[in-house]
Amino acid sequence: MNKVSFVFNDQIQEIDFTNSEYGPTTSVLKYLRSLNGHKGVKEGCGEGDCGACTLVLADLNGDQLRYRAVDSCLVFLPMIHGKQLITVENLADAKGGLHPVQQAMVDLYASQCGYCTPGFVMSLFALYKSPMKPVKEVILDSITGNLCRCTGYLPIIEAAAKACSKKEKDIFSIREKQTIKLLKQINNQDVIIIKTPKQKYYKAFKLADVLELKRKHPDALIISGNTDTGLRVSKKHELLTEIIDISAVEELKSITETRQSLSIGAGVSMEEVKQATEKLVPALHKMLSVFGSKQIRNMATIGGNIGSASPIGDTLPVLMACNAVVALSSTNNSRVLGIQDFIKGYRTTYLRKDEIICSIGIPFPEKDQIIKSYKISKRKDLDISTCSAGFMLELDQKNLTVKNIILAFGGMAASTRRATKTEEFLLGKKWSKTTLEKAATLLHQEFSPLSDARSGEEFRRLAARNLLWKFYEETTSKK
Repeated sequence: MNKVSFVFNDQIQEIDFTNSEYGPTTSVLKYLRSLNGHKGVKEGCGEGDCGACTLVLADLNGDQLRYRAVDSCLVFLPMIHGKQLITVENLADAKGGLHPVQQAMVDLYASQCGYCTPGFVMSLFALYKSPMKPVKEVILDSITGNLCRCTGYLPIIEAAAKACSKKEKDIFSIREKQTIKLLKQINNQDVIIIKTPKQKYYKAFKLADVLELKRKHPDALIISGNTDTGLRVSKKHELLTEIIDISAVEELKSITETRQSLSIGAGVSMEEVKQATEKLVPALHKMLSVFGSKQIRNMATIGGNIGSASPIGDTLPVLMACNAVVALSSTNNSRVLGIQDFIKGYRTTYLRKDEIICSIGIPFPEKDQIIKSYKISKRKDLDISTCSAGFMLELDQKNLTVKNIILAFGGMAASTRRATKTEEFLLGKKWSKTTLEKAATLLHQEFSPLSDARSGEEFRRLAARNLLWKFYEETTSKK
């Protein structure tokens, strides 16, 4: 097929990769920068940290459009197949009238050097088109992924409040039916096969097709949100020779609640997981509140975060504390592994070459279980963990002794690990300061973390020990 289609400038656009200047791993940022009239999008960091390249993708959500801000430096061109691509140049109406978010930026002098402004405008446009109320917390979250080098955040925040407090119809509302009609004309059923002299890219829309592709191409990279793999192209300049794109497989995007657990599809975005877990799994919600930026959470998936097996992956410690399980599938087999049994070592798992992650099951805590999560980093927002933790405590209520405990840490070893020696020591003992003093000393010696740019070995040991003390204080406080 060698082609992808999407809506851009109110028309269906098609890119044929046969003898094209673009390849399947060309980013949307690079594509836009090659066009005349769409250079408002800027390249800053190239890794999703600065927001200068922010644009908005709209896709079908039932019979409506869902607008999401993303970092275009991490989006490969085939990933926008079947979506509407919106840049800052698309926001003004036919007569040149500015969009309300643009007008508010002008009225409140919210632009200084101007380099970051298009990215901010697109983040605010996504907020304008969302059902969320523009309270300060929501506004700050929407622009966490946008860096203003001139430190002009206050007028930008004021512009967001002014524009989004009264969301009226805009040109996108007026054209919505037409846009939906165009999107429905694009084929989202058959596997798209893109072949160039050096690359093979397969984009599937059905789970059965993904499993068959993985059987035939066991060494192919699986991508969905691409926030991790995309860096191999944008920063390391790697040529990825074989890719299976599962970002459009709806069967992997469901969230199902039962009386005992929550099942989350591997393709569910981190932003959707964050929203779904606020009341059901608050420890996971808390961790995701300091996970990346809105642009990153709109792309990154829970399956990808687990599958990367990063020693500093934010979800793994809390998922271990929750006793989560991972459902894996291939064309001829399905199996379930506990999350800690799934992780093999540094960025390695027990996922077989013909398997993919389908879902993650999170049991709800028992009545007397307490689960909490913690993250230590140099910045509150948009930063990598120095040390993270997920803890679960279950006490015997008669004598307040430890009946069950999980102490899972990220950033302390080559992979996310439980402090098993400290857990064993605590079992059956009184949950008291005297016990914790001994446990903290044991925990201090249990790991041998590395020293790197984020922190030294001794700091990590102290941080882990202090998190255990914090957990103790939070579980014994009478407030």
